[in-house]
Amino acid sequence: MTIDELTRTTGEWLRGVGNMSDVVVSSRIRLARNLADRPFLSTADGTERTEIYRILADAITSAPINGDAILVDMQEADPVDRELLVERHLISRQHAEGKGSRGVSFTSDETRAMMLNEEDHLRIQGLRCGLELEALWRDVNTLDDTLAERIAFAFDKRLGFLTACPTNVGTGIRVSVMLHLPALRLTKEIERVARAARDMHLAVRGMHGEGTEAIGDFYQLSNQTTLGKTEEQVIDAFSKAIIPKIVEYERTARDSLSSEGTAGVDDKIWRAYGTLANARSISSEETQTLLSPIRMGIHMGRFSLIDIPVLNELLLHTQPAHLQKLHGKTIDENERDFLRADYLRKRFAALS
Repeated sequence: MTIDELTRTTGEWLRGVGNMSDVVVSSRIRLARNLADRPFLSTADGTERTEIYRILADAITSAPINGDAILVDMQEADPVDRELLVERHLISRQHAEGKGSRGVSFTSDETRAMMLNEEDHLRIQGLRCGLELEALWRDVNTLDDTLAERIAFAFDKRLGFLTACPTNVGTGIRVSVMLHLPALRLTKEIERVARAARDMHLAVRGMHGEGTEAIGDFYQLSNQTTLGKTEEQVIDAFSKAIIPKIVEYERTARDSLSSEGTAGVDDKIWRAYGTLANARSISSEETQTLLSPIRMGIHMGRFSLIDIPVLNELLLHTQPAHLQKLHGKTIDENERDFLRADYLRKRFAALS
């Protein structure tokens, strides 16, 4: 398994199945961990960072749960490869742009990944399509327990796991769910839902997490604090209360759009298709925006030329790094826009 081979798949998290998958694109659980008796990265010098990386890399590559995972040294990866890993949600943008010894380990199906020397020494991640938090927790907890048999994590009996950011102290768990909410935006209810989420102390972000906008009507909801609650309590709140309620709001909004007449919905869907299938130059952002009503149309039974797995492939392969990897070269933004449009025209022509 290599980074280049990632462009041949879309990853398990984009299969378009799973619980509530008409609204919930994917679920992620991430644990923050730091080595005991080692400085946090904010105060560690180059030598210390290198040693932390070595200890973690040795533990990860020797663990029996490693399976078919590969370990990528970020210092050896070129900028396009690092950006591709961001686009696939295997690393954060902060990790891609960082300096010094750092890396990522991930499995071929992309359900498990571990970032070495991001904000914390180690970030253990599980990622699946649909609302599958309980299954994710079993995966991530197994990884955590297995690594804890090999290395000692920084832990305080009163506070719990010690992390670089105070909001992660305690369990160190961050639950994140990516939702597609086009109908709530069209019915002008999205801001009310976002305010309600923030009132519940949830972070509301775009597709690629912190610092990103909700392009294509993708929203990530995640918990902001970990102290004072068990992992099971956080997961239970997301699985049984928070996410089902938002899914209900989005489904109701879609029903409302249909009850007002399908002509308006169909017009948005087919205008988007017309642009994507015929444009001569198109940006990544516009592509994501136009794929949004088509995604909604597929789930509402209003568009049948393609299915969700194909749409997810279009979404992924038209992003900047993927487009460059598919063409085998570094391409400037203007040329990417022409190549992206050419790719979309050919794909839609073949599928229609």
